[in-house]
Amino acid sequence: MFGLFRLSYLFYPWGLIVQLVALVHFVRRRPDGFWLWVIFIGGFPGALVYIVAEMLPDAGFLQNVYRGYGRKSRIAVVERAVIDNPSAANFEELGELYWDEKQYAKARQAFERAIAIRSDSPHCFYRRGLCLMALGQPAAALPDFEYVVRGDAKFDSYRAKLMLAEAYASTGREQEAAALFAEVVQHSNTPETLYTFAAFLKSQNRTEEARELVRQLLQKKRTLPRYWQRIERPWFRKGQALLKGLSAS
Repeated sequence: MFGLFRLSYLFYPWGLIVQLVALVHFVRRRPDGFWLWVIFIGGFPGALVYIVAEMLPDAGFLQNVYRGYGRKSRIAVVERAVIDNPSAANFEELGELYWDEKQYAKARQAFERAIAIRSDSPHCFYRRGLCLMALGQPAAALPDFEYVVRGDAKFDSYRAKLMLAEAYASTGREQEAAALFAEVVQHSNTPETLYTFAAFLKSQNRTEEARELVRQLLQKKRTLPRYWQRIERPWFRKGQALLKGLSAS
C-alpha cells in the first residue's frame, strides 16, 4: 500500500485531479461503497481503476446528454408544426419530447390535445397518467390508467397496471391497490415493481412480506448484467434504504 502512495506522488498533481474526477462521478452515480475506499486509499492507481471499471462503462449514458440538445431543437420544430398542422400525431410527439425533458406539465397538455383530437390512443392516456403522477396528482391519473388497463392488462409489460396500483395506494384505496400489486408481481419482477410493492407493504405494516420483496430486489442486483445494474441502480439504492427502514422498525 505504501508503494501505491509513492506511485501517486510521481503523478502529482495529476493524481489528485484523477481522484477528484473519480469522486465527482462516485457522488453522482453512487456505485458500491467499497469504491470510495479504492479511490481514497489507492490514490492515483485506485482512482484510475475506478475510472476504467465504473466511469468508462457509464460513457454510454452520455448519449442522453447529446440527445438532449437534439430534443430541444426538435421541440422547437414540432411546436411550430402544430401551429400549421395540429394533428394528434404531432401533439403526441411533442408530449413525448416534453416528457423526455422532464417538462411534465407541458407534456400533459400536449397529450390532452392529442386525446381531444383522437380519443382512441391508449398510449396517450397512459402517458398523460404518467405525467399526472409525476406532477403529484394520482387522483387525476386514475381514470387514464383504468382506461388503459381495461383495454390491455399487459400494457407496457404490466407497468400500466403497476401505475394503477400505485395511484390506488396514493388515493387511499388500499384494498384495490393490494390486489393489483399482488397480481402484477406474479407477471413482472422488475426492480421498480419489487420496490413499489415493498414500499406499499411497509405502509400497510406488512413488514415481513416487504422485507422478502426487498431481498428479491437486492438479489436481482447480483444476477443482472452490469449494464442493467447501472440502469436500475436508483431502484436498488431505494431498496437498500427501505431495508434499513424495515430493520429499524
